[in-house]
Amino acid sequence: MILIKFGGSIITNKEKPLSPRKKSIDNLSKSLKKIKEPIIIVHGGGSYGHYWSVKYDMHTKEKKYNPRGVAIVKNSMIELNKMILDSLLYFKLNPYCLPPTDFMSGNKPITKKIKEIEKIAKSGLIPVTYGDALWYGQKKTFILSGDKIMTHLAKILKPRLCIFALNEDGLYSDLKSKKLIYELQGELPSISENKMDVTGGMTRKVEEASKISKMGINVFFVNGNKPDRIVKAVKNRKFEGTLFRSK
Repeated sequence: MILIKFGGSIITNKEKPLSPRKKSIDNLSKSLKKIKEPIIIVHGGGSYGHYWSVKYDMHTKEKKYNPRGVAIVKNSMIELNKMILDSLLYFKLNPYCLPPTDFMSGNKPITKKIKEIEKIAKSGLIPVTYGDALWYGQKKTFILSGDKIMTHLAKILKPRLCIFALNEDGLYSDLKSKKLIYELQGELPSISENKMDVTGGMTRKVEEASKISKMGINVFFVNGNKPDRIVKAVKNRKFEGTLFRSK
């Protein structure tokens, strides 16, 4: 089984509020047709969820956030999720929409529910979940990032491979020259950040990828603008990107 994260910066233009990148979404959907094993998709919030989270000052920490903000973030994520479902359906795939409330209780994953996701993925459906604003309890809510969901799912389902589709070729050892780091094991590089990202952007991705690799699962960072690289990663062919080699 393969776990794939569609980064918010691929499926939306993160510099411009509420702007989907429909062509990129379609290209990703098209490439998934070439993968002949069960897939689970997680997608980020990009300029939908993150835009409103910033506006209403909502973060990953459980707090009493403005209920209006919570409502708007949730609504915007459904809007973005719908575009991804529409695209997958158009390319004759069978997405199964799975909001994170289906398998989270507060900030804890529900093991039994997550194991069910695997059964769904093996039935010919493609579970599609996403980062979202979630109820925590005691009038508190929090933002659950798609990257965190990747770690929750990986820990319980132990997929063969985790892939993060980014708006970059992978991790760079030097941003100016865009010198790519092809492989990491253990040591984590320092990273420069996009300001419109309440869930920690690239730093969070690297942290979660590192955690997953320590579970004995290979993690690939690939450029989602070149979806054939996702297919190559799945088929073990040589490709451009960064590999977090499993420990």
